[in-house]
Amino acid sequence: MANFFKSLFKTKEENAENGQNKNNQKNFEMFKFDGLRAQRMGRIDYATKCFISALEIEEDFETMGYLSQIYIQTNELDQAKQILTRMIELEPELTNTYLTMANVCYIQESYGDMAKAAQKAIELESENPSAYYLLAKAHQGLQEDIMVIAQLTKAINLKADYMDALLMRAEVLLQMQQHQEAQKDIDAVLELSSEEEAALLLRGKLKQATGDEEGAENDFKQITELNPFNEQAYIQLGQLYITQKKLAEAIELFDEAIELNPNSAPAYHERGRAKLLNGDKDGSVEDMKQSLQLNPKDNENLSGQFQNLGNTGNSLGLNI
Repeated sequence: MANFFKSLFKTKEENAENGQNKNNQKNFEMFKFDGLRAQRMGRIDYATKCFISALEIEEDFETMGYLSQIYIQTNELDQAKQILTRMIELEPELTNTYLTMANVCYIQESYGDMAKAAQKAIELESENPSAYYLLAKAHQGLQEDIMVIAQLTKAINLKADYMDALLMRAEVLLQMQQHQEAQKDIDAVLELSSEEEAALLLRGKLKQATGDEEGAENDFKQITELNPFNEQAYIQLGQLYITQKKLAEAIELFDEAIELNPNSAPAYHERGRAKLLNGDKDGSVEDMKQSLQLNPKDNENLSGQFQNLGNTGNSLGLNI
């Protein structure tokens, strides 16, 4: 008799547990798919709540991935990293999770952690060009130009038409004054896409650096014709005009760049420089103030360029 009651109670407990498990599974699926629907509809706050509720019931890898993408989208990067770290613990052999982690670290300017994530991706998938590209970006953040070139070369060897890697290598080579090598990468990109604006911009910079100012001007103008909203082309052409003492024309170009992007610190910076050289000291100071507000890190650069502002420069905090 005792065994009968013991068996009866055990059966009831098992039935209750099974019922609870089924209910939990039902709720998990409801929250997960409600989150997906909300995400597709652009209701990000509600989608976040749904995914969090689902994960409180079950630590599901796929749902964690959805939530991490939302955190990246909403710039909640610390939360994204926490989720990605847990995903790596659960599935340490998935390359894409490390690549996503590397991208998050890049946004946070955490280049050491970015390099570690990219290197782990390479360990798992040694022929993944994206992993080498991300490792190159990490080295660039760490100001290790030789390593940048090395990793980009590996990426390009794996994928000859890797335009982002070609453009990045050309830019670094240009900064290193390796003009012939930079030209090869620029040409390779333009063979893939003859109107690639980033390549035309780099070609213009290269021509300017090697003394072909007319060629540089043509490239910068070509970009503005292809895309009247390319802010960088106006800035580069304006900088060229400053060197040619065409100050009024340069200021007009910086006006265009600022109209396109009122938060462009470089445009205010360069317009301030042009105004100063053109004798408009007050206008220059106002532009410098705006540039510093938009990008306080630019303070040191401005100090050297505006030494002749005297006391006015000191009032801007330029340490003159």
